[in-house]
Amino acid sequence: MKNEAITLIKNKSELTLAFVIILSIFLLSIFYEYSKYQELTNDEVFTSSATILNRYEKSNYYIYKLKIDTYNTFYTRLNKEHYYEKFQKVNILFISKYIDFYDYLKGFFTKTLFIEKIESKSFNLRFYLSNKIDLAHDNSKIKELFNALFLALPLSKDLREFCANFGISHLIAISGFHLGLFSIIIYFIINLFYTYIHQKYFNHRNKKFDILIVSSFILLLYLILIDIVPSFLRSFIMFILAILFLRSNIKVLSFSTLFITFLLIIALFPSYIFSLSLWFSIVGVFYIFLFLHYFKNLPKIYMILIFNFWIFLAVNPIVHYVFYQTSHLQLFSPIITLIFTIFYPLELFLHLFGISYILDDFLKMFLDINYVTYSVQTPLWFLVIYLSFSAFAVVKKKFFYGVNILLVFFNLYVYM
Repeated sequence: MKNEAITLIKNKSELTLAFVIILSIFLLSIFYEYSKYQELTNDEVFTSSATILNRYEKSNYYIYKLKIDTYNTFYTRLNKEHYYEKFQKVNILFISKYIDFYDYLKGFFTKTLFIEKIESKSFNLRFYLSNKIDLAHDNSKIKELFNALFLALPLSKDLREFCANFGISHLIAISGFHLGLFSIIIYFIINLFYTYIHQKYFNHRNKKFDILIVSSFILLLYLILIDIVPSFLRSFIMFILAILFLRSNIKVLSFSTLFITFLLIIALFPSYIFSLSLWFSIVGVFYIFLFLHYFKNLPKIYMILIFNFWIFLAVNPIVHYVFYQTSHLQLFSPIITLIFTIFYPLELFLHLFGISYILDDFLKMFLDINYVTYSVQTPLWFLVIYLSFSAFAVVKKKFFYGVNILLVFFNLYVYM
């Protein structure tokens, strides 16, 4: 008989212990971040080498997003005579005396006094792979798309708006969906080679657990490669916890697991509390868990059919509070999400074997689709009610009915 999975936290003493551990980690992280902040603001100006992460074009100037090693990201404004590509290394001198700790954590904006290019002799794998992707495609939008999909590089404003108007921004932001596909592919490949070795030398060990440990290490390397993207970090921590919980017969798909994951991320990386990608990732998983909580007894075929549609409708009130731009093409989002489950691993293999150009014509046709947009913002009062019903729906089914009524009325309001 199968043992019933136990809950993560069983009593108040365990809850207190978990809270003390996470709070201790958070305080240590804050202390570390504050020490770096003091180094940065010790003098009126700060000079260092930095890496260009992104460039945002305005009418007669650029806004650059930069990263200094071991420090948080920051933004600066430069005239158009200063043009730098992504990953370009620069020496930069900027005013630091007016930066407060809150802005430092959030990602500060500062005035640059001096900047110049420098030639970096160190090998950057992410930059190398980005160049490989650029060489594999002729269309600039397609280059951007795959750099975002595989290396978590930022999209330009135009392509970002295109994805938002199709309701597929969640597919571009590397997160749990991508981790799931990666882990399946990695598990399958390792299993091919490890099965014989396991049978001959390690048949006393749990083969699945061994493969999951190796898969976790590979995923960790990928997380580091893409510069610890918050949404993927959330997925990775939940993946590790899932392995440990399954090993210990602890319930994996639970709201407490999600909450602990969120607290751990904020404790380890306090600045991520300002990350929209992390918040949307947490919200997305919350509604996935809510769906599974109440629809778990449905026949699998019905779950597969309605899953993407329900999640899309459920997160819309929250998405439209932050992003107002709307298009009727967003209604195709659930269908595109289903197609993406085949498209993403296929493109991964096409890139690995150097034939990624095969689908470029179809992608170009898709990216050239014209659309009409309009603005819809979720009223604050509605958002508060919706989030309240969603929170109470975790424990009371009648509130889940309320969530469904609210999301139906909201989406009719948005798209009718």
